[in-house]
Amino acid sequence: MAINKNAYLRYQILDICFRNTGRKYTIDDLLEEINNRLFENNPGNSGIQRRQLFDDIKYMESEDGFSIPLDKIKDGKKKIYRYSDKEFSIRNEPLSAAEAVHMQSAMQIFSRFSGSPQFEWMDEILPRLEAKFGAIEDSSRIISYESNIDYIGAEYIKVIFNAIHNKRVLKITYHGFRQEKAAELIFHPYHLKQYNNRWFAFGLNAENGIDTWNLALDRISLIEETSDFYISSDRDWEDYFYDIVGVSRPFEAEAEEVKLLFSAEAKPYVLTKPVHASQKTKEVGEHLEIRISVIPNFELQKLILSFGKQVTVIAPDHLKSKIISILEEAIASYKL
Repeated sequence: MAINKNAYLRYQILDICFRNTGRKYTIDDLLEEINNRLFENNPGNSGIQRRQLFDDIKYMESEDGFSIPLDKIKDGKKKIYRYSDKEFSIRNEPLSAAEAVHMQSAMQIFSRFSGSPQFEWMDEILPRLEAKFGAIEDSSRIISYESNIDYIGAEYIKVIFNAIHNKRVLKITYHGFRQEKAAELIFHPYHLKQYNNRWFAFGLNAENGIDTWNLALDRISLIEETSDFYISSDRDWEDYFYDIVGVSRPFEAEAEEVKLLFSAEAKPYVLTKPVHASQKTKEVGEHLEIRISVIPNFELQKLILSFGKQVTVIAPDHLKSKIISILEEAIASYKL
């Protein structure tokens, strides 16, 4: 059975419903959920009938489909549909042979744009796809990528991505670094960002009304979809991150000019890999002075400290004092 775009969307919607332990889905509930989502995706879509829904579920249960572990639990006169394995999702299943062929065909089309100014990102992603789908034999001997194989939280990337795309509200169990125990929050997700091999979700914290709330995915222990009304955001996230390094943006802070003086040894590195997109440089003898317009934050401090003796903070004074204080504390810890 071929899977067209409309069918695959229905399977994705059913997958979300079957995984949602916070709600009991009957066949009528599933039909309503699918037709509402299909209409949201395409207002001209007339939806499906019960017979098509039963056929979809049968296909998902089959070996030709996804072999889903589905329970049909009697609840009075009705049946509740949910996965017997709470961790199961069709998104976690490997690609079928047919899907792999389609992916390779898509890669051939994408490769035509490689090198074009608007498609620089393909120069990085195409080798990854080629290595993943067998276009190059023994690709592991040719190319490797930095990754954190022990990273906890990667399983939530697709869940949050789909929630953003489908405008769904999430109930998240989260254990912050400074919290004694985990707590639940209602979260309207807007944006996903990776930094330093960690993933972060940004969105609206319904309790405090802050729409730039930052959650580290590796601190999440549970995500459940809710039926709450989704509050959209028109924030420009590229602009939001432009004047910071990393992901933390201090509230009500303004960008300021940061001057750093790098040694001759560090100069080639900083020239080929700028500290920030706003970087401007000036030769000072054998040294290199750079100026960046950013909001000083924790990640900027970490970046400066990573250069050790090869960098000196010239301005602003409060950042210079902070770095000096950190270094003095570090030296003191060696004298204990």
